Amino acid sequence: MNKYFQPRVAASLLAIAILSGAATLHAQEILVDGFEGASGTIHSSNASAQIVTSGKATQGKRVLDVHLSAHDEDSITIPVSRPVGADSLGDSNLAFDVTNLSQVSVQIFVSLRAADGRSRQGMGVVGPGETKTMYAVLSGYEANVETGMREIPPAWKTSDTKLFGRNYLGTIDPTQLTSITFETHANPSAREILIDNIRLRKNPPADPFFLTDLVDRYGQAAKLEYPLKVHSDAELLAAAKKELAELAASKGPPGRSRFGGWANGPKLKATGYFRTEKVKGKWWLVDPDGYLFFSSGVANVRMANLGTMTGYDFSAPDVRKTDPEALTPEDSIDIVPVAPQYRESRFLASPLRRSMFEWLPAYDDPLGDAYGYRRSAHRGAMEHGEIYSFYKANLERRYGADYMAKWREVTIERMRDWGMTSFGNWVDPKFYQSDRIPYFANGWIIGDYKTLSTGEDVWSPMPDVYDPEFKRRARLTVEEIAREVQGSPWCVGVFVDNEKSWGRNDNLQTHYGLILDALSKSSKDSPAKAHFTVMLKQRYKSVAALNAKWKTHFASWDAFAVGAKLTDLEAAREDLSLMLSDYGETYFATVSSELKRVMPHHLYMGVRMAQWGMPEEIIRAALKHSDVLSFNNYKEVMHPEAWGFLAKLDKPTIIGEFHIGSTSDTGLYHPGIVEATDQKDRARMYEQYMNSVIDNPVMVGAHWFQYVDDNVTGRAYDGENYNVGWVTNTDRPYPEMVEAAKRVNYGLYQRRYGK
Repeated sequence: MNKYFQPRVAASLLAIAILSGAATLHAQEILVDGFEGASGTIHSSNASAQIVTSGKATQGKRVLDVHLSAHDEDSITIPVSRPVGADSLGDSNLAFDVTNLSQVSVQIFVSLRAADGRSRQGMGVVGPGETKTMYAVLSGYEANVETGMREIPPAWKTSDTKLFGRNYLGTIDPTQLTSITFETHANPSAREILIDNIRLRKNPPADPFFLTDLVDRYGQAAKLEYPLKVHSDAELLAAAKKELAELAASKGPPGRSRFGGWANGPKLKATGYFRTEKVKGKWWLVDPDGYLFFSSGVANVRMANLGTMTGYDFSAPDVRKTDPEALTPEDSIDIVPVAPQYRESRFLASPLRRSMFEWLPAYDDPLGDAYGYRRSAHRGAMEHGEIYSFYKANLERRYGADYMAKWREVTIERMRDWGMTSFGNWVDPKFYQSDRIPYFANGWIIGDYKTLSTGEDVWSPMPDVYDPEFKRRARLTVEEIAREVQGSPWCVGVFVDNEKSWGRNDNLQTHYGLILDALSKSSKDSPAKAHFTVMLKQRYKSVAALNAKWKTHFASWDAFAVGAKLTDLEAAREDLSLMLSDYGETYFATVSSELKRVMPHHLYMGVRMAQWGMPEEIIRAALKHSDVLSFNNYKEVMHPEAWGFLAKLDKPTIIGEFHIGSTSDTGLYHPGIVEATDQKDRARMYEQYMNSVIDNPVMVGAHWFQYVDDNVTGRAYDGENYNVGWVTNTDRPYPEMVEAAKRVNYGLYQRRYGK
């Protein structure tokens, strides 16, 4: 037994056989719905569903036949009556059988809702013509353990497919289940699936070692085999030698300008820097020499955020000290080494995390320089602790002591061979002066300014943009970006910040949560509240007029200034919108003015709004102050139903992040946000996504996130352990993706222009 493993005492198993519906289920199973008898009313949105007799039924003779439309969102919701006997199961999971009758893979999102208010969402993919049994763990150790990984390996051996986690930890009481919703997102075409045999099952006995020895000395899944797995240093070096020879022989795509623009296309005005122009009804970037340019690239090409928590920490408090004047957050910098004087305070903080690794080197090992420290984490099994970068260790194995210089050289050669025209956001600043490939510079406005909360902050609270400290930090950040870029014409533009929690469009509370939080504060403590109070005083001659409009009962403006709670959001909606607009205007104007001051020749690319957080007021503010709009969109395609509004805005727009992943042939335990069946399907979906962007008249580029796969055991910042890389953790490119990139990029300009 692994000496770091702390075994769990398994509950005794009670074998029960339950008969339900028209069929006899296996022992320890309870039928929720087999569609043989009467079912409750099935609710649908865009999709259609009917119970039919089918030879593909997995239980009885009847199935639920679901026709999915080519809408942005399709769903069906199946009501659940209290399952008789569910309280006898103990720790359990919910399973169902699904058959894909479509010609392409179908990604399914499954939401479980309970009467006590709890919910869980998982996802899975079914290949064309395939039938799968999928399941979601509802309760037990597997449902509650915090491992520092977004998804963990199955706790028991099974041929069934576990749904990948979309929400966080917690138990769902099977007796409380009220509904099951099946959804698809951004379908490019109509599809059809069959659902059958929805049942509750008692969890089998867990393998006591299912969380131990997960990772080998190369940072790979130790218990799995897959095509690109490396088994020795010799194999790693042989793969590197073969690839380097192929890159040396590659001529890359023909007809490119020195900046990667379309040398065989129209020649426009050359300004010496990148700019935008509309040509024949389509927006384009224009390179410094005047050639049409479309940004096809890879984001996050750097060493930052590639380490994983080892389970060790250091008791010396100085190891966690941060510089309050630092301009870059920890997850955007290279590994922070642990100074030798602190290493003697090293102790085992998480036996669970340590038990995941077959091997970790000593600090004086030649590969010990891949150790670092994470001073804070967004979520995970440890709030802070030692990290190790297997990717950096593998680069040193491949290229020797000067591996970073060789890595940068090889990376640029890969981009050229794959036909990529640029890097995306978050590229190592050491690429900035290489003068070989265009890039986008980036920065974060961090610091000790006042903050606001939407109530659903995804990554961090929002800045109080009226705080003078925020404006000071914005100036310092942009000045630092300017120092790094040094006026280089290879810099296309600048992204500042990312995926901020502006608000969600679900309802008024989530839409205007930022403003509601500001109003609840005291004007003495909140610059935003003080600013909004002045705005409202200018709109309303008296507090009585405000009360009449908002249906409130503030005794005076002084009472309003102390803290305002609203009960009727609809009544105040117009003013909430004005305040959110003013907030957005202030944010974007602050950043834009600083960029124009010190980087007047470079494009302001905006803030890369996530599709889950883009209120119309914020989009309008970005439209006014940005040179290019930017969004992160993790879907199968740029669906016209969701993104049709861009045509009305008629502004050059770029996708800052998207990705697709798979677990079937990668050794990773989570595919990422969009899932394919395997690498071949992943390449197909990449090509499909890119073509949906290339064909959109307002789009000027799209950037894949990210260059390197996540760690098997999760990145230290938040546990993401996704197959999102173009290269594995041993720096081996996925050949299917490389070929897809060439198919897209070598004909990119001809397709975009219409030739």
